[in-house]
Amino acid sequence: MKLISILTALPLLLSVPALAKKSCTDEPKSKWMKVEDFKKKVESEGYKIEKFKQPGSCYEIYGTDKSGQQVEIYFNPVDGSVAKKK
Repeated sequence: MKLISILTALPLLLSVPALAKKSCTDEPKSKWMKVEDFKKKVESEGYKIEKFKQPGSCYEIYGTDKSGQQVEIYFNPVDGSVAKKK
């Protein structure tokens, strides 16, 4: 019984690291927007950045949108386009 549980859980546990890093671009970092320029762009679109991260090949923000709703958004760091929004 324990073996079945372990074998069932194993694929789920192995997939977690794959989810941890997002892939938003294949472009080299030399083509990415500067962080300061990216933040200005996002703020000009009405977002308030509370936390900024750079997981994998994305720029990620936690904050609020124009209407005050909490957001977590992954952006393509080359052009600042939204790659994934939660």
